[in-house]
Amino acid sequence: MLLTTLIAVAFLQDSALVYNGRANRIHVDVPRIDATANIDGNLDDLVWRRAARLTGFSQYQPVDGRPAEEPTEVLVWYSPDAIYFGIRAREIHGNVVRATHANRDNIDSEDQIQILLDTDNSRQIAFLFGVNPYGVQQDGTRSAQFAGGAGGPSATGGGFRNINPLEGSVDLNPDYFFESKGRLVEGGYEVEVRIPFKSLRYQDAKVQSWGLHILRRIQHTGFQDTWAPAIRANANFLAQSGSLDGLNDLRRGLVLEATPTVTAHADRSPTLGNGRDYQKKADLGGDVRWGIRQNLTLNGTINPDFSQVEADVGQVLLNERFALFYPEKRPFFLDGLELFDSPNQLIYTRQIVAPLGGLKLTGKLGGTNIASMLAGDDRQYSWGGNHSPLFGVSRLRYDYGSGNTLGAVLTAREDGASYSRVAAGDFRFYHSKLYFAQFQAAGSWTDSLRNRQNGSLLQADWDRTGRAWGFHYTLRSLDPGFKAAAGFVNRTGIIEARAFNRLSFYGAQGALVQTYGSFFGLGRIWNNIRGSHGLAETSEQILPSATLRGGWQLSGAVTHAYFAFDPVLYSGLTVQRSIGLLTDTAAFVVPPPEKNEWGGSFRVTTPTYRHFSGTASITESQVPIFREAAPGNSSRIDAALDVRPTTAIRSSLSFSRLTIARKSDGSRFSSETIPRIKVEYQVSPPIFLRLVGQYAARSRSPLEDRNGNPILVNGVLDTGSTTNEFSTDWLFSYRPVPGTLVYLGYGSTLEEPREFRFQDLRRTRDGFFGKISYLFRL
Repeated sequence: MLLTTLIAVAFLQDSALVYNGRANRIHVDVPRIDATANIDGNLDDLVWRRAARLTGFSQYQPVDGRPAEEPTEVLVWYSPDAIYFGIRAREIHGNVVRATHANRDNIDSEDQIQILLDTDNSRQIAFLFGVNPYGVQQDGTRSAQFAGGAGGPSATGGGFRNINPLEGSVDLNPDYFFESKGRLVEGGYEVEVRIPFKSLRYQDAKVQSWGLHILRRIQHTGFQDTWAPAIRANANFLAQSGSLDGLNDLRRGLVLEATPTVTAHADRSPTLGNGRDYQKKADLGGDVRWGIRQNLTLNGTINPDFSQVEADVGQVLLNERFALFYPEKRPFFLDGLELFDSPNQLIYTRQIVAPLGGLKLTGKLGGTNIASMLAGDDRQYSWGGNHSPLFGVSRLRYDYGSGNTLGAVLTAREDGASYSRVAAGDFRFYHSKLYFAQFQAAGSWTDSLRNRQNGSLLQADWDRTGRAWGFHYTLRSLDPGFKAAAGFVNRTGIIEARAFNRLSFYGAQGALVQTYGSFFGLGRIWNNIRGSHGLAETSEQILPSATLRGGWQLSGAVTHAYFAFDPVLYSGLTVQRSIGLLTDTAAFVVPPPEKNEWGGSFRVTTPTYRHFSGTASITESQVPIFREAAPGNSSRIDAALDVRPTTAIRSSLSFSRLTIARKSDGSRFSSETIPRIKVEYQVSPPIFLRLVGQYAARSRSPLEDRNGNPILVNGVLDTGSTTNEFSTDWLFSYRPVPGTLVYLGYGSTLEEPREFRFQDLRRTRDGFFGKISYLFRL
């Protein structure tokens, strides 16, 4: 009788610790255990038997609501100073797990588990901790704030970091210290994870609840599963999280980090007269991070090293009218970067080019998220050349209800007597699970070398995220005098209206076509300039797509556009005409709008096979040639292939080619070809070797009008341009933990007169660099 009672009690205790997501048991009374676990990928420590068990995963992509095909169990408990997760991921289809010994954050093509911790329980921002089957780490943040919903593309006001319209915006650039180790086992894999409380910001409360989402990506099927049942008919992915309840007496301890850094460069540019002499330079700098309290952090930096370890990926530049967006990668800016986000990119830290020093305060006071920063830039980037520009930026956001926010932005760039200042307010609220609305109003005041101007920005968004039907509508107005010198707003003087509607359909379980549907887009842009308020651009788009069984993805587009040439952009142009043996010049006549510009594209993406995956697209379209105010025909091909011959070697090959021909006579206006290869070898978890090679061949013909007459720019005959650059970058990296590292590298760029001949190569720059930093953590 006693034995039976003990067995029954043990069974009841065990059942109480099982949280089945499909049974909607997603509020976890996570056990607090004064113990530690050896993070070795073996879930054999006795403490794991006392952990809460999270089971009953559901499929989320490509079709939501179905039971997950592959069983997943996650164990969770916490000690006074860390939270622990144990993962048992089973695979019923045999030996199909995709995993390599990749570099940190480079596991997108692999099976993985993501743990999202919303430590504020605000359903707005979550820390992301991901691991592949070997325990290779991926970390960053996921935000619901600017997802744009399932109705249409995100309205970020000029670019953001990796946005999935159903799951929010993801930034994998921040690095957090945590431990993980995994191993392949019969029928799947197992991973152990330990996240110290020192690595997190969380509430200042004795007892608290954290939001919890757990995602599993299965590459051989292309499926994504979640523990807390997540449906596509919801405008906020993080609002569908479960929770870790009853967390108490968390001991973060003193959070004080110092990272001294030594860098050295030896560069030469023979074309600038350096000859064979390298210009050598060494610098000493450092960062300090102090956790003032659980949810408030102060960062400081002096003479930081912000050199890029790898140059930004080459982008197609010809025929572009506006600046391109590049993500932030520099360590000082990354800590708490997500707290600076607002509907428009009014804070863009890459505007601070070469800081001399800076201070940053991020976190939460009361119910308000705060992010504030001061940084001084090098005087070479002064508007007048005589001062070191001082940047001050602040973002405040109050979270209330289930994902609703009220925010403000203040920015200033002070440069002697010149300045650029911005003040903005924004408001976002959900008026059901399906709908949200968002508003932002901003004003700017600028004085650049006594040229004063001011302007406003107004934007409203309305979004519906339904399972079968969704939409995203945006109305935005930017005065021509609006300038955000500390942000990224690359086009002003317009009124813009955009409407995207989506229809989605879902195939039966096991069907060849898993999902299919289309976006239907409509856009209008009017000039918002004194004396000119006419229609500037229109666009209509149909964007069909389908997901096939096994992970194949197909998509395409049919577009129709109208474009009016802005006379202001051509005020400096004249035309050279020949009259017999004589020549004269005449004013450039801006032609009427191009009213019927059609285009089409097709894209295919393969599943993630064990040793490779790839994607390719082709686009044919009628486009305006902006420099000549003329119609053109564009052809573009893009392809990428990722190859993984072993678990330690990875290579990525990409190719882009864009050609634009004049519609009038078929002559080529421009061409741009960029092949790129990156090879990585993970010698051991902390040691990494990389080679990047890229060739960029760009050519543009001399400008001419529609009658073939040469165009002069400010009185000078345009002669076109040609560049054929071949660049290579080598890197040795030793990084046992974030913050402690040794980088040794070499980069070189050569030019040649004729593309892809590899003859008469002339070196235009090369250089060696080294960096050593060490993280002291108390």
